[in-house]
Amino acid sequence: MLKTLAALFLLLAANQQLWSQVFPREGSTVNYRRVGFSFPAQPKTVKYELEIANGKFESENEFGNKIINTTAAKTNKLIAEVPSFASEYTWRVVYTDAASKRTNGKMYHFRTGYSPNIDTNINHVRVLMHTEKYSDACIFLDGTRAMYDMDGHPVWYLPNIVNGMTDNTQIRDLKLTPEGTITFLLWDAKTPEVYEINYNGDVLWKAPNKGIVSGDSSEHFHHEFTRLGNGHYMTLGTEDLLTKAPVELNLNLPARPGEKARQTVLDTVYRTMPFGTLIEYDKHGKIVWSWKSSAYFKTSDIFYFGLANHLPEIDVHDNSFYFDEKAGVIYVSFKNISRIIKIKYPEGTVIKTYGEVFKPDAPEKGNGVFCDQHSCRISQKGYLYLYNNNICYPGNPPSEIVVLDEAASSSEELKKIWSYQCPVSIGHERAHPDLVARPETTTGGNVLELPDGSIFASECNPYGNLFIVNMDKELLWHALPEKKNPENRSWDPFPQYRASIAVDPIQIEKLVLGHEK
Repeated sequence: MLKTLAALFLLLAANQQLWSQVFPREGSTVNYRRVGFSFPAQPKTVKYELEIANGKFESENEFGNKIINTTAAKTNKLIAEVPSFASEYTWRVVYTDAASKRTNGKMYHFRTGYSPNIDTNINHVRVLMHTEKYSDACIFLDGTRAMYDMDGHPVWYLPNIVNGMTDNTQIRDLKLTPEGTITFLLWDAKTPEVYEINYNGDVLWKAPNKGIVSGDSSEHFHHEFTRLGNGHYMTLGTEDLLTKAPVELNLNLPARPGEKARQTVLDTVYRTMPFGTLIEYDKHGKIVWSWKSSAYFKTSDIFYFGLANHLPEIDVHDNSFYFDEKAGVIYVSFKNISRIIKIKYPEGTVIKTYGEVFKPDAPEKGNGVFCDQHSCRISQKGYLYLYNNNICYPGNPPSEIVVLDEAASSSEELKKIWSYQCPVSIGHERAHPDLVARPETTTGGNVLELPDGSIFASECNPYGNLFIVNMDKELLWHALPEKKNPENRSWDPFPQYRASIAVDPIQIEKLVLGHEK
């Protein structure tokens, strides 16, 4: 009796081990068309062939008549695509040994899920210029919460992984990490949260968000969340402080001899002002480093920004950061004052600022290089580059990508060594000639340098352009996210706050084949 029970236990354990090697799980619903298949290895097998049929089948004949994909592999893990979302699929593996004997494996079944975000009758990515060089890359869009191939086909979508999350829940900074995971910021919740997930949408990591740095009930995460090279996580947060600030008062007093007709004085007021924070967490959720911009700003010149008979600018609006881990410096971009601050890590000291210095007796003139910028980064050659919204100047000049040299620059100046005006007039002619006829101010946007030095850019509102440009200013790839207008059935531009690109095939393979939590 005991021997029988032991044998039964071993058999069940062996079956459980085999089942754990099978993916997609039998009967599961997956949130992607690009599927990472895994199955038990067989000794003496020299070739594996994955066969996929469109539909749910149990019989050999039905399955054989509906095979749509056959992929050969030398290992028991491979990646293959199925054609549609919201569809049933049956798959199996055929094992071939050295004597060319073929053995059919067991049939398994799964279904691809559905989200209106990747329904191409509602949203689509219209590719205007295709690319061979980056044909294996993938792009992530915040607005549709999805991943696309470079021909504009959706291959993955973010499922509703949190209670209360819907298909309309806004997320930001959706991107692939070097570890083959995905990070993003849940933006429009009452309390914004940051997450790391795997391809299936399983939560791998979430920040504790206890307000330890902000001194509030939460850290008020916003705009950017990044997994670092050391395995830690860094995110932007907010600290609200009651702050003493100057305000310019126009007394309208009669001019005295030798004075200008308009007399002003500076008074002080107290206002609650949002200051940016940076928080670094380890993998256990412990805060290992933090920085508060309030220590710098409370004694800086920003209180003279916008003084003209009204309160000063009360939100400097930090919207991106870049941690140069090798150099031990962090760049933080502040949109509303067109300033970038360079911080020494881990000391937290401000070692340089780029942007205009504001004075109480002089109007703002701009820094002449960038304004209302987004997404500052450091290139492989050590240059500062960013997405310049460029909306502080008369005539609404087009947004642009700029590359800047920090060498031998003062705190107010950067040397512009390269720039590229975003192609706002390309691609909108069909349905939106008004966007072609005149420049528009832009909000949001993102830039990412590719391994060959070319730049992937996302131009946000109102255009929504996605493109790759090289250093010779040649447009290599160009696409437009669009949304169907139900009233006139036209396709309208669908601006994404940010988009990102994944070009490393090893990272993409890690993502698709990384099944476990």
